[in-house]
Parts: sequence; C-alpha cells; structure tokens
Amino acid sequence: MTSLKISADDWKVIRFKITRKYNTLSEEDLAYVEGEEEQLVQRLAKRIRRNADYVRFTLGKELQDIHTNRL
Repeated sequence: MTSLKISADDWKVIRFKITRKYNTLSEEDLAYVEGEEEQLVQRLAKRIRRNADYVRFTLGKELQDIHTNRL
C-alpha cells in the first residue's frame, strides 16, 4: 500500500476530474477530510467496483497531473 497525501486544494481539482470520469458518484461518495485518504480510497473502490490499488493509482496519477485536463 502506498501512502497518499491529498491537500484540500488538490482535492477540489481531483474531485472535479473524478466526477467527469465517474458521473454517478454522489456528494457523500466524494466527501473528503484531509488526513482520511484511506477512507476515501475504500469508499470510492466500493462505489466504482474497483480494488483499492486501482483507486490509489488513479488518485496518485491525478496528483502528478494536477494542472492538466487529463483524467
């Protein structure tokens, strides 16, 4: 398991990108409190029916490309 750190400002951008890719996610699914990355990963993994490693990879990729429009 890799460590994932998401700031509140980064989450605003990532959240927008994720909602474009997974438009069925609710506000509750996307609720995030800084420092609770693992709870977010588990909730998203369950909701999009993927494993937690996939979600961590996707979020990590978004963090690397935070200022691009890529998903």
